[in-house]
Amino acid sequence: MRTELVTALKRKATRLLADVERTRRPIAITQHGLPSAYLVDVESWEALQRRLALFEGIARGERAYEEGRVLTHAQAQKKMSRWLK
Repeated sequence: MRTELVTALKRKATRLLADVERTRRPIAITQHGLPSAYLVDVESWEALQRRLALFEGIARGERAYEEGRVLTHAQAQKKMSRWLK
């Protein structure tokens, strides 16, 4: 991953944004030698958000299972039939 100073972002924002869009590789922005932000293209960001939502759903399902909040197939079918009408 490429790293740029925040001052480079101020001076070359248009070029950096074009690079991110073209290469689809994020750029780390540092301030005072520490990571401050990442520039990421929109398509990659949206894909990351979709993956995160999927993983969160899986985690909720695992917690429900561990807590015993489960249904039989017949119970689930009955509950879902209300939504699928």
